[in-house]
Amino acid sequence: MSGGYPPSPSSLPSQSSPSGNEEAMRVLTRPVTFVTGNAKKLEEVRAILGNSIPFQSLRLDLPELQGEPEEISKGKARLAATEVNGPVLVEDTCLCFNALNGLPGKIRKWFLQKIGHEGLNNLLMAYEDKSAYAACVFSLALGPNTEPLTFVGKTMVNFCAL
Repeated sequence: MSGGYPPSPSSLPSQSSPSGNEEAMRVLTRPVTFVTGNAKKLEEVRAILGNSIPFQSLRLDLPELQGEPEEISKGKARLAATEVNGPVLVEDTCLCFNALNGLPGKIRKWFLQKIGHEGLNNLLMAYEDKSAYAACVFSLALGPNTEPLTFVGKTMVNFCAL
């Protein structure tokens, strides 16, 4: 091939495996298990997905993983996919203060139970930067032996009244 251009799709050898779209359709005809015990999260996912993806919900007691939000989400998806032996969707919500290097992150509920809102305010008083972001992290594992796909949504917030 001349000119250094990649080959056109028509010049590539044909593959006998199904296309990505065919594979996705085959997988998504099986219900995806949304792993949650939170009725509000389930209601929100139903409102967003509607009937576009067949899914069911299941409460699973998974270990509380530690680490960065994306890695926690992927780890939970792997564990859940193994547990249900099928496709799963997991979700975590995080509150991450920039001055605290991302804390409390996923452990915000536990963090606030331990130190309370006043304790968090006191921690942040030591820093000029009161900015934070809320992150919603979803991971979809198509089965127990697949690498989860992770989706992150972030909203920046500033707690200037602290």
